[in-house]
Amino acid sequence: MDFSYEVKIPKERVAVLVGVKGETKKKIAHALGIKIEVDSKEADVLLEGDDSLKLLTGQNIVKAIGRGFNPEIAMELLNDDNYLEIIDIEQYSGSSKSNLIRVRARAIGTGGKARKTLEELTDTKVVVFGKTIGIIGDFEGVALARKAFESLLMGNRHTTVYAWLEKQRKRSKSMMY
Repeated sequence: MDFSYEVKIPKERVAVLVGVKGETKKKIAHALGIKIEVDSKEADVLLEGDDSLKLLTGQNIVKAIGRGFNPEIAMELLNDDNYLEIIDIEQYSGSSKSNLIRVRARAIGTGGKARKTLEELTDTKVVVFGKTIGIIGDFEGVALARKAFESLLMGNRHTTVYAWLEKQRKRSKSMMY
């Protein structure tokens, strides 16, 4: 029995998904044992195969690349311990374009400092692309990063969020020992 999933990605990310001479697309398809077809004009990606779990992983990798991740980082989703989380910034900014820009800037920080700090504190990879924030990492890291970004998007101070993350990190390290 064959399964298929269709994923829509931004047109400007199609070339990144396909890669030079189709290498990235081939690498993903080969790693998962699935078939990937890309409609460059419509930016539709069709994934087909007989293992629905591998198709779901492929769908997440394609989504991650579509949301701005480097294909090498997106391929980390092949590891069963890694997850992809996508936060819609518009849920926090409303329909106002100026609010979207302001809230998005809070997530990125000056020179990307906030994004980079949250990546380090949660041991995740983060990309802010368009109206979304993409997070890849292990379950605990992704959950912490999501809470931290939601807190920032709701207007909490950066220092407050960082302090909370530090506390969570210390708590999880003390639980390990």
